[in-house]
Amino acid sequence: QLQLAESGGGLAQSGESLRLSCAVSGFSLGYYVIGWFRQAPGKEREGVSCISGRDGTAHYADSVKGRFTISRDNAKNTVYLQMNSLKPEDTAVYYCNARSFSGIYDYWGQGTQVTVSS
Repeated sequence: QLQLAESGGGLAQSGESLRLSCAVSGFSLGYYVIGWFRQAPGKEREGVSCISGRDGTAHYADSVKGRFTISRDNAKNTVYLQMNSLKPEDTAVYYCNARSFSGIYDYWGQGTQVTVSS
C-alpha cells in the first residue's frame, strides 16, 4: 500500500530549528519527485521545496531559500526538510507529496503541524 507519513512537527521559538521527515512506503523514491507543501490557516497550500528522487535536484520557494534544506535517503525511503531560523510566518501544516515523473501518480501525507512563536 502506498503511504507517506510525516513526522517531526511541533512547537518552536523564532530562530530555532525543526526537522521534518517524510517516510514513504509502497514505492521507490527513485521514480518520484517528493515535495513539501504547507498551508497556514486561511491561506492556500503553497509549495515549500521539492527534490528529485532520481538525482537529488532540489528547489526552494523564495520565502525559505537559505533557511530550509531538503534531502533524501533512498535507502531509507525517507525525505527530510531541515528548517532553520524559523519565523512565525512558517507556522502551518506541512504536507509531504510524491508525484511520479510521469505525472500519473500523486500522493499526499496527512500533514504535520509546525507552530513557531515569536
